[in-house]
Amino acid sequence: LHNATEGFGITAPLAGGDERPSWLFLLTMGLIGGGPTFAGTLIGHSVTSAPVSVAFLTLAAGSILYVVVQLIGVGLKGRKELLGWGLMIGLTAGFATDLIISAAGV
Repeated sequence: LHNATEGFGITAPLAGGDERPSWLFLLTMGLIGGGPTFAGTLIGHSVTSAPVSVAFLTLAAGSILYVVVQLIGVGLKGRKELLGWGLMIGLTAGFATDLIISAAGV
């Protein structure tokens, strides 16, 4: 699901064009957008290292935290009540997901 939403962002500008892109062009864009994910999956499956895993998870968490902080800054200029509810729902959903996974023993 996550990669599908990225695909929408990659191909959305094509919807406003006058002519339809060719299948070759779409395939090329798909390889550019999805190729690194596929290569990373292959490399990650064949090479396992706890320190490297922690480093990349830390990098991912830092990236997400950066985006959240930026969005909070933008949100503070707008509707604060809506921002508060969004944060509460997001955090609750995250903790609920963790609770379900922990209860399942995964």
